[in-house]
Amino acid sequence: MAQIAVELPTGSTTVSGDWVPGTNGETVVIAHGAGAGKDHPFLTGFAGALSELGFSTLRFNFPYVEQGRRMPGPATHAIATWHAMVEFAREQHPTGTMWAAGKSYGGRMASMAAAEGLAVDGLAYLGYPLHAPGRPEKPRAEHLPTISVPQLFIEGTNDPFIQPLSQFESVVAGCQDARVVWVEGGGHTFEVKGRKAPASDIGASLAPFIVEFSRTAGIDG
Repeated sequence: MAQIAVELPTGSTTVSGDWVPGTNGETVVIAHGAGAGKDHPFLTGFAGALSELGFSTLRFNFPYVEQGRRMPGPATHAIATWHAMVEFAREQHPTGTMWAAGKSYGGRMASMAAAEGLAVDGLAYLGYPLHAPGRPEKPRAEHLPTISVPQLFIEGTNDPFIQPLSQFESVVAGCQDARVVWVEGGGHTFEVKGRKAPASDIGASLAPFIVEFSRTAGIDG
């Protein structure tokens, strides 16, 4: 585990990161959701499956998790952390392809960083939280059409954060380069009613979508 420096608007801090080098020339930087840190089984399963597929991976905590707090800090802090994590990953692998992936909140913060110039080749959202459940009148989508790199939305069809689906599909259609992979019956953590599976297995099951995305985004062959 590495302690990675982050320059926040309020001063310097460090966050924990787990770097695992791969073999295929591509890196996935992975952020956690609002309610869990980098070591949640969903993320370790996802990262482990990517490693088996040859990707380098970097899982990291946002500063509020490092400080022992449950609620996310300001978006500016998360955005600064994303920039620092990508810079760290670039130092480990200067010439490789770089993808940013995040569960829910972590993915949304990646998108906000990308709208401000985060230096990645594409974004993958593991359950993008378009709005709070039951609050579709307050979508978190204004910045998404400004993102020029490819965006992949991996979404459960029963995720309450993207209902109604017609609104979500309209948002995706308004992006410059975006596509959706649907997990039929999946909720916000991709759980499917009546189908029990460990969180680590569910996370691992999403890794092949990143492989396909890297190819169809025109980066990997």
